[in-house]
Amino acid sequence: MRAEATFIAVEVDDAIAADPETARRLTEACPVDIYAQDGDGRLELVESNLDECVLCRLCLDATPSGAVKVIKLYDGGAVLA
Repeated sequence: MRAEATFIAVEVDDAIAADPETARRLTEACPVDIYAQDGDGRLELVESNLDECVLCRLCLDATPSGAVKVIKLYDGGAVLA
């Protein structure tokens, strides 16, 4: 799954997005509420909050390596590492 705003895009591996436990960890970790869960526990990206990203890396730390990508659209598509 992928969502884009003006400055930031977020990509999440589909298997990660379908896992309620990982979705919960992402939802709890993000200080600006980019992640939410639907009624079935699946991950949702809150597009209206994407540009609030503070590049804190908490979502990257809460998931397996490569499962979440934070893409800086303002920096030529550089991926937060």
